[in-house]
Amino acid sequence: MWVRQTINVLSLKLMLIVASSSHAEEPACTQIGDLEDAQLIRNGDIMLGGIFSFHSSWKNSQDNYEQSPLRLQCTSLNFRDFQFAQAMLFAIEEINNSSDLLPGVTLGYKMYDTCGSIARSVRVALSLLNSNDIEALPAEACTRPAQVQVIMGETSSSPTAAIATAIGPFHIPMVISHFATCACLSDKTKYPSFLRTIPSDYYQSRALAQLVKYFGWTWIGAVRTNDDYGNNGMATFIATAQQLGVCVEYSISFFRTDPLEKIQKIIEIIKTSTSKVIVTFLSNMDWDVLLHEFSRNNLTGYQWVGTEGWISDSQIAAMDKSHILDGAIGLSIPKTHVSGIKKFMFNVKPLNSSNSVLFGEFWEALFSCKFNQSNSGEIQKKCTGEEDLTGVENSFTDMSLMPIFYNVYKGVYAVAHALHEILNCNKTCDKNVQLNPYTVLQQLQKIHFKTKEGDFVYFNDNGDPPAKYEIINWQPRENDTVEFVGVGIYDASLPEDRQLSVKNMSLIWAKNSLQVPVSVCSEKCPHGTHKVLQKGKPVCCYDCVRCAEGEISNATADSISCLKCFPEFWSNEGRDACIKKEELFLSYEEIMGALLTTASLFGTCMTALVAAIFFRHRKTPLVRANNSELSFLLLFSLTLCFLCSLTFIGQPSDWSCMLRHTAFGITFVLCISCVLGKTIVVLMAFKASLPGRNITKWFGPTQQRVSVLGFTLIQVIICIIWLTMAPPLPIKNFKEFKDKIVLECDLGSTIGFWSVLGYIGLLAMLCFLFAFLARKLPDNFNEAKLITFSMLIFCAVWITFIPAYVSSPGKFSVAVEIFAILASSFGLLICIFIPKCYIILLKPEKNTKKNMMGKGTR
Repeated sequence: MWVRQTINVLSLKLMLIVASSSHAEEPACTQIGDLEDAQLIRNGDIMLGGIFSFHSSWKNSQDNYEQSPLRLQCTSLNFRDFQFAQAMLFAIEEINNSSDLLPGVTLGYKMYDTCGSIARSVRVALSLLNSNDIEALPAEACTRPAQVQVIMGETSSSPTAAIATAIGPFHIPMVISHFATCACLSDKTKYPSFLRTIPSDYYQSRALAQLVKYFGWTWIGAVRTNDDYGNNGMATFIATAQQLGVCVEYSISFFRTDPLEKIQKIIEIIKTSTSKVIVTFLSNMDWDVLLHEFSRNNLTGYQWVGTEGWISDSQIAAMDKSHILDGAIGLSIPKTHVSGIKKFMFNVKPLNSSNSVLFGEFWEALFSCKFNQSNSGEIQKKCTGEEDLTGVENSFTDMSLMPIFYNVYKGVYAVAHALHEILNCNKTCDKNVQLNPYTVLQQLQKIHFKTKEGDFVYFNDNGDPPAKYEIINWQPRENDTVEFVGVGIYDASLPEDRQLSVKNMSLIWAKNSLQVPVSVCSEKCPHGTHKVLQKGKPVCCYDCVRCAEGEISNATADSISCLKCFPEFWSNEGRDACIKKEELFLSYEEIMGALLTTASLFGTCMTALVAAIFFRHRKTPLVRANNSELSFLLLFSLTLCFLCSLTFIGQPSDWSCMLRHTAFGITFVLCISCVLGKTIVVLMAFKASLPGRNITKWFGPTQQRVSVLGFTLIQVIICIIWLTMAPPLPIKNFKEFKDKIVLECDLGSTIGFWSVLGYIGLLAMLCFLFAFLARKLPDNFNEAKLITFSMLIFCAVWITFIPAYVSSPGKFSVAVEIFAILASSFGLLICIFIPKCYIILLKPEKNTKKNMMGKGTR
């Protein structure tokens, strides 16, 4: 806010100039306020402006508001910006000595010191637009072109934004900022005349987010400088990181003028946090303050991720005596070399400069000497001005910021190429062309040239150069030195999947570790589990919950959800693979299947044995007493009943499903029909023995055969209709058990199934009724009693079968049906035929006609 107020005040002063001239008798423009003196100046045909922070701070003064504010008293020499100014001087010197670029035209310069103050930055920028003449000028002079065609600077984003806002309406281009990276400066609606030779933080922020994601750091801290550079850069980084699944545990702002309590609070937040990776948007001046306090609090062991603002700054590395930043990784402007610039800087002499005061101050700081002895009597080394910089090691002779020097160099050459086109230069230039800053700005936006180092220089629609960064890793070496090792490249011009390239083999991390640090809120969920977010925490904090039964996760770690297995598959114990479900059916191999098979075969053999006994004694009275033909037919049907139970055992198939129920239905009807025939024969025999009755002729052997055939034919017709309309077919039952498949026969038509059973039940009830009526007929061997008892067993078995069948799961329902078939078959066999076999084999004396007629000895 105070920056905007300063801009408004300065703009108001410009308005007062016009106002004063309108009320004067003779219109004239006069300077209001104190003049600003340029720190470095050299006249030329075309003037370039430069704004640098030769000092990084100032002394605060108390204003009484009774007079104009005092000038800033600048402190703390800033060797970096002095290097940047020297890079500008080198480029201007090279262009002036060139016969190919701007021949016959000399470039001059005016450079101002802002002392790191945003307000002073705006003030000196307006000074570059105006003349520093004290005397009143004619009104016509108020509309003359600006004294400089281009302003080069500032180094930081916030003062650059303030300057661009102030001079934007005048369309004075700012070719360099060489180091102002805030993405906000790409907004042409706010900063229409801003250009730069360093990429926008829009790309750097996205590159940092991709770098963090590349190493698997999903839980990080963030520290930023509280200005446009830090706030905008971090905001873009956090937005991009969140899109990539990275969570920020904390985001702290800091400015180098903050009180010590604020730094202590930052340290406490870092120490109490669980994240081990800290992403920073800080400047070198911020680290000057932070490193001292971090060292005092032993804030080591954290993995720092930095921006181009400090990651390749050797002065920061030299200050880091406690190895706080060892293993740091970050993005830097790609390393380059500008031939001749190092020699130029090392040949600087204070006595030969355009401003001996500023150079003298720097010279005294470089060599710890004094040009003039102090009056205090303290003996100091005297400066000669001819000292040799070759053997000096300090931040001025450090060439680690060569990429930034190159940015300044490219900016000056961009201006020169634009002027070369405007002045129609060939062998000479047309000096009569009236230069207009707006024309220079338009031409700058079109330039496209190649430097002597082989790099192309141009600006996109936002005034930004192509974005390319080198990934730098701080690797400690002997003697407490740090080497900035390039370990990768980020090139925004490539496709997104190829923009980031990292060489993992050469990396060193915090505490000299060769293992990539781990910084996650929750460990990755292993296969077989899925993430469940923790309430009230970011998405990176979650619990790993085991997949439910029938679900798996095995595609990637940190699965959001589990995948259901296909119906025929089930999850394994580890919940990371689907395995084929066990298929359940009543097989011959299992105990229950083997027992039922044994019982079936035993019944078959037992029936065959009875048939053999009956056949062996077929001419005896007992066998012939009650229609031996029906007896053999009944034994045959019982054999089929025992054997049909085998069709229920084994894996269901199309033919077995249709056969088992139809065979069961037809054989049982045949069996019950025979029993019913025998019961009717007993009744007919009793009725025939009464005087005046001759009923046997109505139910002789022929009628018996026809009745058995007729009853059986009805069942056959029911089965045919059933098989035709909706036959039983094998199905896979997934509902009975979660982890198993029940292979069973679907009834197809339940009406057909219950019709078959109902018809059997009807015949059984008729048989039971007739047998019950004949149970007390006079005869030594009344077969009706045996039939009655067998029908009681038969009906009891099948009545209990219905609820047992309906409630039994899977293969057990099949076992219940087989048991019912075998139980009822054994009931018929034992109740009807075993007593006869007992008499035939063990009581042959009773196997006589007299005994059958009730005339034998009792």
